[in-house]
Amino acid sequence: MRSKIPVGLLLLVSLIFVGCGDRFLPSAIGKYSLQARTAIDQLLINAFPRWQPKTNPNQRTEDAVRNMKK
Repeated sequence: MRSKIPVGLLLLVSLIFVGCGDRFLPSAIGKYSLQARTAIDQLLINAFPRWQPKTNPNQRTEDAVRNMKK
């Protein structure tokens, strides 16, 4: 019979390790938590490119303000 792996517990422990392991673990182990968190942050930041609108979304308002000043 195969033993079941406690997936929920492993997920919880890994989230705690990555989330705040560098705060309460010894520095020899805590630095890996910080490195993992930094790598995940960079992965997520680079996964979504920065969006730049093709037109100026405030152009109509700026034109209206200029016309009111005249």
